[in-house]
Amino acid sequence: MFDKKTNIASQEAFGEAVNTGNLDAFDQLVAPDAVDHDPAPGQGHGPEGFKAMFTDMRTAFPDLHVEVETLVADDDQVAFAYTLTGTHNGPFQGHDATGKAFKARGVQISKFADGKLVERWGSSDELGMMTQLGLA
Repeated sequence: MFDKKTNIASQEAFGEAVNTGNLDAFDQLVAPDAVDHDPAPGQGHGPEGFKAMFTDMRTAFPDLHVEVETLVADDDQVAFAYTLTGTHNGPFQGHDATGKAFKARGVQISKFADGKLVERWGSSDELGMMTQLGLA
């Protein structure tokens, strides 16, 4: 079933889970076999893959925040541009905390079925983030 409003609400709830650290919400928002076509290193499929990746991110950046700048949707996909911010206060990709903040832009396309994320494509300015942290 395709329902644009439900998919937008699910995408917004996903962002809220990232911002609050309530990562168990992914169990209701992500299909068990969901595929991230641009995964973080070692990221698995489904809700558990997203939980593990965002647990690592929130450990490294406890104030991690995603702000959606613009969003468009059709029947089964939601695309948006965002700004991601955080302060490096924990280990990240083998690097000790620097205490430095970053601000990076990105885009994401999420495909939904029955209100659950089933596929994700995305790109963020990882080099910009690492440069701002003094790690690149």
